[in-house]
Amino acid sequence: MLQNAQTTLNYYQQIYAKVRTIPLGKIATYGDIARMVGLPRHARMVGNALHALPLDTDVPWQRVINAQGSISLGKLSADGALHQRLLLEAEGVVFQANGKVNLKVYRWRPSVSLFDNAFEGYATNHTACQAL
Repeated sequence: MLQNAQTTLNYYQQIYAKVRTIPLGKIATYGDIARMVGLPRHARMVGNALHALPLDTDVPWQRVINAQGSISLGKLSADGALHQRLLLEAEGVVFQANGKVNLKVYRWRPSVSLFDNAFEGYATNHTACQAL
């Protein structure tokens, strides 16, 4: 799928644009963002893109966490994980006693139209498979 550095850069720009649309006080998972930009099963690429951001970015990277509702930065930097948590708490996101965010409460659920890229071709492929 990824063919060269320019393609990767284009995907990163799509990821950044989508992350900018996450509302204040909401979170999305790496996988959510990957699906929204048409890259299902590429959650790690979303993490890599966010990790590549400069310190003075306007992309609200803190609003992206893992599918378990946890901050993944702790593996890279304990200070980074605490910084992310403090940013989220300042936005009104509440962490449970186990250190996780309740995804049922805080997960961003955009309109279905934002997922069009993720499911493009599904109906055609699904119908073709049923015909077999």
